[in-house]
Amino acid sequence: MTVIGRYLSREIAIGVLFVLFGFLGLFAFFDLVNELDDLGRGAYRIQHAVAFVALTLPSHVYELMPIAALIGAIYALAQFASHSEFTAMRAAGMGRTLALRGVLIVGAAFAVLTAVIGEAVAPPAERLAQSLRLTALGSAVGGQFRSGMWIKDTLRDVDGTPLRLRFVNIGVLRPDASLDNLQIFEFDTEFTLRSVIRAGRAVFVGDGRWRLTDIEETEFISGRTLDRLPTLSSRVVKQAEREWASELGPEIVRVAMLEPDRMSLIGLVQYTRHLRENRQNAERYEIALWKKIVYPLAVIVMMTLALPFGYLQVRAGSIGYKVFAGIMLGIAFHFLNGLFSHLGLLNTWPAWLSVSIPSMVALAVAFCMLGWVGRMK
Repeated sequence: MTVIGRYLSREIAIGVLFVLFGFLGLFAFFDLVNELDDLGRGAYRIQHAVAFVALTLPSHVYELMPIAALIGAIYALAQFASHSEFTAMRAAGMGRTLALRGVLIVGAAFAVLTAVIGEAVAPPAERLAQSLRLTALGSAVGGQFRSGMWIKDTLRDVDGTPLRLRFVNIGVLRPDASLDNLQIFEFDTEFTLRSVIRAGRAVFVGDGRWRLTDIEETEFISGRTLDRLPTLSSRVVKQAEREWASELGPEIVRVAMLEPDRMSLIGLVQYTRHLRENRQNAERYEIALWKKIVYPLAVIVMMTLALPFGYLQVRAGSIGYKVFAGIMLGIAFHFLNGLFSHLGLLNTWPAWLSVSIPSMVALAVAFCMLGWVGRMK
């Protein structure tokens, strides 16, 4: 890379980091103010609130990186234009290709950083933050419905053939991944109800097994009378403790309780596979999965979109106007992401297409703007 290219990349990186830290400080302040209402509940103190806010910062970094990249790059390039540095660079032989290369290099670095934070840092930090908060408050996670969280499970033989179908109702998920108020509705392969298990508590013991306590199981037994008429009887069995084999593990249960956008890529892959194997609708999670893949690339797209602003001289608008334009573009991109995710879900578009349209539109706008400023004299 040439000296001009290194200088361009360094100044853009500094601008992006400056904007990112500014946004993080603002979000951390509002998050901390929001947590003040819970101070004094249970054992929740100011140190817990500060730790909770700090642990949620990686998620904010992941969410804000494309917007910070756009605004930071526009700010750095506008500074170049206002000081006539960009004009001097062009006079020294820096064409649009070289400028684009410098922007793409720093954009690729931030895209890799975004992917690493979104996959390896933010999800475990988010889980730890929620666990810390719930433990201090003495609370637990409720389900998505009034009746709790519902998950489909399948009992299979060694060959993978389904033996029983289960619908598991989880009343409460504790911070340590134990379950309270568990109900298991077990059907045979012809969807005939065979048993209903109610357990006060379930703790994962490993190797696909849970230890249930305070159990009441209602078994439904089919039979026939002497006249060969079908009968159905039931019996209730109570047990203090027993083990229960299931495909469900703590990771899948935790994933089911989280918003898809807060999950890791690996968690989304595992849960999407679980839904498909149990013949459930996985479109919402497929969209979140493709978002995880495409979202870091949006950082590069946003920096490409910022490059044309460097070619606009001061008379075309002050730095404030250009930064304001960047903020508006960033907000528009954020809303387009949400809009097309919902449109894709409603219209059953391919998940990769739904999440890629905003980035493709932004990239097309960037190249059109680069072509337009290239014709300006």
